[in-house]
Amino acid sequence: MFTSGIWMWVMDRDMLSDAQWARISGLLPGKPTDKGGRAADNRLFVEAVLYTARVGNPWRDLPPKFGNWHSVYVRFARWEANGVWSRVAEALQGEADLEELFIDSTVVRAHQHSAGASKKTVAIRRSAARVVG
Repeated sequence: MFTSGIWMWVMDRDMLSDAQWARISGLLPGKPTDKGGRAADNRLFVEAVLYTARVGNPWRDLPPKFGNWHSVYVRFARWEANGVWSRVAEALQGEADLEELFIDSTVVRAHQHSAGASKKTVAIRRSAARVVG
């Protein structure tokens, strides 16, 4: 892509391969067998959620290619309330390949003393025999 005289390499931000999408698409609302409206854009929506999780951006900063940020957020919250994300996680947990494992400091708890908390120590008293002698 050429913009303002500077070559910009645009990285493909799609998260799901066709094989990955095939594994989860049957677990999501909006299938022809479901009541209510049909969600033809489930894949785009899941891509938007994965993008937000990976980049860590606020919902308001969601790129326009994913649609209206508020609609994406409301749908995300609705799926969370209905347990959709939990069902997907449960279905996929047995298939986890630990090829990449990330541990963030928010999930690693340190002992209270490592954070500078005051230590509760017992005062050591000298025996009366040593004081006299």
